[in-house]
Amino acid sequence: MELRVLKYFLAIIQEHNISNAAKKLHLSQPAISRQIADLEKELGTTLFKRGTKVIELTPDGEYLANQATQILTLTSKTVANLGNNREIKGSIMIGCSEAPMITIIADTINKIKKIAPNITINLHSCDANEVQTKIQNGLFDFGFVLEPFNKINYNFLNLPGTTRWGILTRKDSALAQKSQIIVADLDLQPLIMPQRPDSRSLLNNWLGESEHNFQVIGNYNLLNNAAILAESGVGHVLCLDGIINTAQSNLVFIPLAPKILIHSILIWPKTASLSPAAELFLSQLKQILT
Repeated sequence: MELRVLKYFLAIIQEHNISNAAKKLHLSQPAISRQIADLEKELGTTLFKRGTKVIELTPDGEYLANQATQILTLTSKTVANLGNNREIKGSIMIGCSEAPMITIIADTINKIKKIAPNITINLHSCDANEVQTKIQNGLFDFGFVLEPFNKINYNFLNLPGTTRWGILTRKDSALAQKSQIIVADLDLQPLIMPQRPDSRSLLNNWLGESEHNFQVIGNYNLLNNAAILAESGVGHVLCLDGIINTAQSNLVFIPLAPKILIHSILIWPKTASLSPAAELFLSQLKQILT
């Protein structure tokens, strides 16, 4: 399975048909069709549904598309990081959970820009589960995640700053009149909860679900869409402070009581070697922390 054929395969998906993909790649349509047919033969499966006007992937095709994207991304990152010039260059990929403490990452990026302007730093917003998976696959160099987090397979740095759990609710809701939220306030209230298991466990311990009646109407992965639901009056979102700017919205954040404070860490794998660009990033971050 050659990388160029994977590029052809993804081009067909992006362009929605073989003809457009052939033009984009400056190849003939029969040449690309032959390459895809050979790929299907090599893999022993069918990648596209035949007989449809618009390109549709089979389940195996969808799986390969996801894997091919990751393979080509990793290949590109590896090539960028293998330069032997004296000047450090390359690409760093950081998977980031949502939290206001990410300002320490911004400070580090500003330092990197001054001393190594040819380093590209990419931030990918996702939850902790995706961070773990993509670090293990070599797609992320670092992960910015929130505690609690199982750090057994990772090197890590504790980062400064904390944030707190609370609810995001409309300014005209009954809960918005409170200065803090206790468990009893949420009885029979429509709640939108985070998906992350560690966060759910933390909040469930605070809620004490066996003693109260809660109406969990939905779950969220990243907070922006959940905030839209809250602003529409769908429910109250249990979330971290400092992620959504409520100043220009119809929302208000109210902290939980007893309070739950969270801090963040930067993780990277114990078993993998960091690229020169990633080593520089880490050294600059450590300087800021000392």
